[in-house]
Amino acid sequence: MPEFFHPDLPTDVKVHNLRHWQQGDAWIFLTWRLADSLPLTKIREWQQQREIFFKVYPEPWTDHVFKEYRKQFTDEIEEWLDRGIGECHLTNPQVREIVSSALLYFDGERYELDCFVVMPNHVHLLLHPLEPHKLSDIVKTMKSFSAREVNKILVREGSFWQRDYYDRLIRSAKQFSWVRNYIERNPKKLPAHTFTLYMKP
Repeated sequence: MPEFFHPDLPTDVKVHNLRHWQQGDAWIFLTWRLADSLPLTKIREWQQQREIFFKVYPEPWTDHVFKEYRKQFTDEIEEWLDRGIGECHLTNPQVREIVSSALLYFDGERYELDCFVVMPNHVHLLLHPLEPHKLSDIVKTMKSFSAREVNKILVREGSFWQRDYYDRLIRSAKQFSWVRNYIERNPKKLPAHTFTLYMKP
């Protein structure tokens, strides 16, 4: 049965541009965006402020710190993303179908996917890896396959997704419920034909 983060158990931490956390089959909230969805200056400013936050509040976090992080960083970045900066290729139903299929392809085999939303220029999902599969490999497969197939149908070259992704280990039923509700509410202001929402029954 999938679990939440436990402070007394070993945690696998990988560092690329961002830290990525995995603890067995604990639930994880993931976000990644299109390569052109945020101005580079905004990304750098946000990352610098975020690094300061991490130094003051090392992960993993209590519910209180998780809430503060959401307020300072998740809400801010979501506001920028929701402005629809960039070409917003994910409004194309063919593109969303490719991305959705990539997210669901190994569901039940390499991970369990609870829910996701494909927004005009970013993606949110809630999943837990199935051991021995690693989060980094799961995300790489999702992003590389979808990028390759999307570039074919759009007849384009170059980066489709941002290089990295954001992830948060879920440490309680309360956090799980918040993330699930957040994903479900995320597209509420958008026309139905511009997003894809999946919620496992």
